Amino acid sequence: MVIIGGQAMNRKNSEFYFLLLFLAGVLVVTLFIFKPFLLALILALVFTTVFAPVHKKLLDQTGQNKGLSALLSTILVVIIFVVPLSYLGTQIFRESTSLYHTLGSNNGLANISSSVENLAHNLAKYVPIPDDFSFNAGQYLKQGLDWLIQNIGSIFSNAIKIVAGGLLFIVALYYLFKDGLKLKNDVMAFSPLENIYDERIFKKLTLTVDSVVKGSLIVAVIQGILTSVGFIIFGVPNPALWGSLTVIAALIPSVGTALILTPAILFLFFSGNVLPAVGLLAWGVLAVGLVDNFLGPRLIEKGVHLHPFIILLSVLGGISLFGPIGFLLGPLVISLLSSLLDVYSTIQKEQQA
Repeated sequence: MVIIGGQAMNRKNSEFYFLLLFLAGVLVVTLFIFKPFLLALILALVFTTVFAPVHKKLLDQTGQNKGLSALLSTILVVIIFVVPLSYLGTQIFRESTSLYHTLGSNNGLANISSSVENLAHNLAKYVPIPDDFSFNAGQYLKQGLDWLIQNIGSIFSNAIKIVAGGLLFIVALYYLFKDGLKLKNDVMAFSPLENIYDERIFKKLTLTVDSVVKGSLIVAVIQGILTSVGFIIFGVPNPALWGSLTVIAALIPSVGTALILTPAILFLFFSGNVLPAVGLLAWGVLAVGLVDNFLGPRLIEKGVHLHPFIILLSVLGGISLFGPIGFLLGPLVISLLSSLLDVYSTIQKEQQA
């Protein structure tokens, strides 16, 4: 009987390990199937989490009509985010293309080189420069143009994929609003952890998304928008392009938006536009600089807080790994890692107690 029982146990173990191996293989194949759509699905999950309180209110107002409330929530996200971002992306594309063609033409390169040299000459009136100092603006601009030629193609070559991903994002957003709770329950049922631990993980991840999206990233985006507005008002060229770079610069601790605003102010000042330079300086201090101090603490209520330097690294690394969408996914991945490690540590302590 012992031998028969042992054989039965070994057989069950073999079946179990075979099932795990087979399941792992199917999961890998499934991951490759979903890989082209993974970014759109992750974004849909993020926006579903951020707009969960709004969706809940719409659900109550529609008499628990899941389909209608999901449709209204999806339309709201599209109006608030997708439409403005689409317009901004188009504007950045136009300005980048215009700058590319300007740098690509001989006349444009000569004009820009002449402007830079005039700017350096005006700067010499205020800053002592040695007589033997030389600055070949054309050479440096030519090097920058070569880099731009090598990289601009990859930046705009995926326009069709971006449009297709946007449509998939909207569809996924609707179904996540509609069936998100059922999906959460299915994941909890599949998880080997107790429900209390699953709930804790989901709560931690929700707080993570709220902290990152509603905190640092939204403040950076607002500062980028205000910078673009200031550039439009005071006559700095390519405001949308520089505003988008300001969003990334705003994540750098201590320095932030000054990395973009300071050169623009100096450009206006040494170009003879003193009043616009003073106006842009005032705009940068009053409108852009104070956003982080007043709006940031109100957007971040509680949750997982990351050091600004870690957020900067995650943004740059995310862009390098995922492309432009990595601006959002990078901080989220690092935040999720922090959350999961925290939950794992808590579970370990509770099990040892």
